Amino acid sequence: MHRIANKWLTVLALSLMVMTAATALAQDLKGRMRERLPIIVDLKTRGVVGENNQGYLHMLKGQTEKAAVVTAENEDRRAIYDQIGKQTGTSAVVVGQRRAIQIAEKASPGEWIQDAAGNWHQK
Repeated sequence: MHRIANKWLTVLALSLMVMTAATALAQDLKGRMRERLPIIVDLKTRGVVGENNQGYLHMLKGQTEKAAVVTAENEDRRAIYDQIGKQTGTSAVVVGQRRAIQIAEKASPGEWIQDAAGNWHQK
């Protein structure tokens, strides 16, 4: 019985460690995204980037300004979509597509968004 209790405590401890690590990762992602937000808002406002129909930023009109920021943002979004997909039993692709709809609805006038058919337009 003592061995079973020790195994159970070990499993519980490992589960808590995994949950703590996942929470820490999510907090790191949110922090990085929060720091990038003013740059991304500026890029959207100036028409350098738009929001595509997969939930990611997209460089517009051959733009390259702040491409590293856009790449970092998309990598963090991908990680979040993957995490949400695992938690909800769906794929990161589906999560991104659903997020794209939310982003498009909340976009400010003048921001570029891609519709479900792949067409770009300003809101």
